Amino acid sequence: MVPMYPYYGYRLRCRQEPITFPPQHQNVQPGLEYLMNPLPISDNPGYRGNGKLAGKIAMITGGDSGIGRAVAIGFAKEGADVAIVYLYEREDAEATKRMVEGYGRNCLLIEGDLRVPAFSAEAVKRTLECYGCLDVIVLNQGVQFPQESILNITDEQLENTYRTNIFPHFYMTKAALPYLKPGSSIISTASVTAYAGAPLLVDYSSTKGAVVSFTRSLSLQLVSKGIRVNAVAPGPIWTPLIVSSYSAEYVTTFGLETPMKRAGQPFELAPTYIYLASEDSSFVTGQVLHVNGGVMTET
Repeated sequence: MVPMYPYYGYRLRCRQEPITFPPQHQNVQPGLEYLMNPLPISDNPGYRGNGKLAGKIAMITGGDSGIGRAVAIGFAKEGADVAIVYLYEREDAEATKRMVEGYGRNCLLIEGDLRVPAFSAEAVKRTLECYGCLDVIVLNQGVQFPQESILNITDEQLENTYRTNIFPHFYMTKAALPYLKPGSSIISTASVTAYAGAPLLVDYSSTKGAVVSFTRSLSLQLVSKGIRVNAVAPGPIWTPLIVSSYSAEYVTTFGLETPMKRAGQPFELAPTYIYLASEDSSFVTGQVLHVNGGVMTET
């Protein structure tokens, strides 16, 4: 049975009428989920965990909202305790913590700036102090600043996009790697834009291409250690990043370009991360899984 959600009265299914959003914009990235209308759907009440991640400890960057929140909830349903790293979105992070704890798991909140190399080491240290080990890392932080011309991408924007979207992959992996054991998993959030391109997101798309190459290369380096490295490439997903990136007018048609004629909801990605974090994907490394509403990409 396909569950009904309070989302414009539509059922989320493969064949449906186009879904649009009210005009809205937030002036600061990466945005605040509690201000969005409608709120993103982070939890699928029809999903029942069966212990796939029992006893695991997972760290999720950008875990306060959007895809990161949905992953934290999904991991909790499967028995994992989590640490979520976020920049400033404390109210969203507290809400995620309550949701995780509502499923009987623990949630450590870590606030700080991943663009600063030392903070990744601090985040790993705090996670180890709290839980004693670390099994799964989800690298999910990101920003995007649409520009109609590459001439409008300032040096400051370019550096900020790279320092946020790809540099922490190196900082966090270097900080965590000494503590990861065989069977551990590193999962990155890439993007459909790494494959299909995006004329308004030249710098963002290039960082997501870097995430893909990072995933493939690191997987080859770590396979002998029994550590798997994979990524998920979402299509358009209804998250705070969207309303803080685009104009209010653009938001109204967000996601309609997909074959499914709608944006995805964060909960629709969570099972993919669960799969990559669990033993179900024990023969999968160096791969990028596409969850994008039917957009065809060259993998």
